[in-house]
Amino acid sequence: MIRVLVADDQALVRTGFRMILENAEDMEVIGEAGDGAEAAAMALELQPHVVLMDIRMPGVDGVDGTRRICTGDSATRVLVLTTFDLDEYVYAALRAGASGFLLKDTLAPDLLSAIRVVARGDAVVAPSVTRRLLERHVGAGAEPLATSANLDVLTDREREVLGLIARGLSNSEIAGRLYLTEGTVKTHVSRVLAKLGLRDRVQAVVHAYESGLVRAGATKRP
Repeated sequence: MIRVLVADDQALVRTGFRMILENAEDMEVIGEAGDGAEAAAMALELQPHVVLMDIRMPGVDGVDGTRRICTGDSATRVLVLTTFDLDEYVYAALRAGASGFLLKDTLAPDLLSAIRVVARGDAVVAPSVTRRLLERHVGAGAEPLATSANLDVLTDREREVLGLIARGLSNSEIAGRLYLTEGTVKTHVSRVLAKLGLRDRVQAVVHAYESGLVRAGATKRP
């Protein structure tokens, strides 16, 4: 069973999500939180697989709540919710460790599918949406921000793979581009994430932008 914690400041919204999730045979809602601080505390205590996190909440918002959950060795993943697909808070949440985001009007089957993907350790933000979000908030020509690991720790091939991830290519597309097997690409991706201390592909895209490997406006797929 996928253990889910729902964090939203509106009780009616939490109830709606609970009804959807509990109709899925492979999910259970183990708790509800009204803000980011409560979500972080409950996540520490209950160890859910996924926290469904509203991004805008009074008091401690979803960004800070995400940061608290994703700091340390917790295996809990965060899937943030927003009303707007280019909400400025979402960019901060992705940097804080969220494994992706969904719009609040997402259909129930898509919500369940996204939770399953995140629970497996993958990310759910479409590359095109991620790029658009990053291009808005990083901006063309912006100075790279400080990061936890320098790209020098990567081999030339790993840097190449990271650049292609940031351009929105899937593992199979990267394999075709570099004339590698998909299994080899998966190995390279895993090594990139491990060496840079990143949780998933979403953070890899953020890192590629902020390290200067990829510039905003230069990530269109060929």
